[in-house]
Amino acid sequence: MRSIVRRRTVELTVVLTVGSLALIFGVVGGVVPSSWLPHTAAVDVLAHVNAVLSVLALVSIGAGVLAVRRGDIDAHRRRMGAAFALFVAFLASYLYRITVAGTQPFTGPGVLEPVYLVILAVHVTLAIVCLPLLYYVLLLAAAYDRRELPETSHPRIGRIAAPLWAISFTLGLVVYVVLYIAPW
Repeated sequence: MRSIVRRRTVELTVVLTVGSLALIFGVVGGVVPSSWLPHTAAVDVLAHVNAVLSVLALVSIGAGVLAVRRGDIDAHRRRMGAAFALFVAFLASYLYRITVAGTQPFTGPGVLEPVYLVILAVHVTLAIVCLPLLYYVLLLAAAYDRRELPETSHPRIGRIAAPLWAISFTLGLVVYVVLYIAPW
């Protein structure tokens, strides 16, 4: 399996990215009928659960970056793996909530809506850009052992992916505050 991933890292990254984006855009675009999923009153708390998952993912990303800077590769691997698992949990919860309950409209002052829309656009754009970067570095991490990994593009791409991923999560939290916490 490792040899296939080594030989086909780019192709696997493309397949995973296209598949993920098709699922995400399909759900957000309403292609997945809400009748396919069970409805529950707990859907109302999922935005808050997602905010907690985002904070935990941000902490994990930061801890993973610090670990690799200290040379603790095992801790880096665990923390970035945790960050990705939290991201997957966030995404599953978010897509479920969007399918069942729809999106949350902006209800703040009209003068702030353009600012909100720019923040939302940057958040979404970064999230889209991060997907192939994350898949690529994760595939490399899975395909190479810790001695070989520094010789791949994993460190270089990881230095790009981690801050973009953290910024996307941070902007997602700003969107959450604007939509669910701000006293409009």
